[in-house]
Amino acid sequence: MAEKEKQQGSGAGEKQSDGGTATAKPKRSPKKSPAKKPPQLLPPWKVLLHNDDKNSVDFVIHTIMELTPLKEPEAVERTKEADKTGLALLLVTHKERAELYQEQFTSKGLVVTIEPDEK
Repeated sequence: MAEKEKQQGSGAGEKQSDGGTATAKPKRSPKKSPAKKPPQLLPPWKVLLHNDDKNSVDFVIHTIMELTPLKEPEAVERTKEADKTGLALLLVTHKERAELYQEQFTSKGLVVTIEPDEK
């Protein structure tokens, strides 16, 4: 019905506006995303606890349990190893987390270093 009114209303000197008419847009072909590589594991890094003479064994054990997911038996074992040999492997993780552990242990007064895990 609106079509008839448009056609009838369009005289010789009148202009028609296309205000409400819809135009069909050409369909786009779906974009192909570039071939994605499967996620790779991040390279492993070792977090190493060094022995020192200024912190008590209990403090070291408590700090290990506080800052890492290790439970008391593992924390005791790592602390004794560091006390006996001078160095103990706390855990292996990716570099960013290893750096975070190093900062956290240093803030508690413990000496921890990190290094790449050569496998």
